[in-house]
Amino acid sequence: MQEQQPTVFIIDDDEAVRDSLGLLMQSVGQSVEVYASPADFLNAYNENRPGCIVMDIRMPGMSGLELQAKLNEMHCILPIIFITGHGDVQMAVQAIKNGAMNFIQKPFRDQELLDLINDGLKLDSEQRKELLEHKEILKRLATLTDREREVLHHVVEGKANKVIAADISLSQRTVEIHRSRVMEKMGTKSLAHLVRQIMQVKDQVDI
Repeated sequence: MQEQQPTVFIIDDDEAVRDSLGLLMQSVGQSVEVYASPADFLNAYNENRPGCIVMDIRMPGMSGLELQAKLNEMHCILPIIFITGHGDVQMAVQAIKNGAMNFIQKPFRDQELLDLINDGLKLDSEQRKELLEHKEILKRLATLTDREREVLHHVVEGKANKVIAADISLSQRTVEIHRSRVMEKMGTKSLAHLVRQIMQVKDQVDI
């Protein structure tokens, strides 16, 4: 499957700003979409589309901070870069505390914004790869039988097959078979990799 190209989503009520930033993105070959309001963006939002958001912190109706809060409720992972005026720095600091990646003050240099956007796109890509890996691990865990999950629990604790067998009243050979099936279903051949998989999702599953 071809990886979807990331898009920079620009949200600003100022048409001149939207046009200027849209042209800047196009000049460097970056896919871009512009929105005149947070409501317009929310109507078009698709959680599966990669990219980052560049938006004004002050907008009529729903503000940038209010949109950020809404996106947080929706578990949106798109990195957010706020555009602020000189009087909005305290608001921007609050936005950072609420999970925004960064903010940039007006007036700003084009390259300064492009650098922040590149950082945002890289962060989004890393987060999406991590989420995909998590989903795959959870999908594989769901294929394990109750007994295999029990064996997995002891394996992750670093116990030898002989010890596991004694702990759960099975023969060592049976434990070896279960362990082999666990490794096969989890798509790994090394104990270290198996443990790393479980550590990645330990907050989401009871192993």
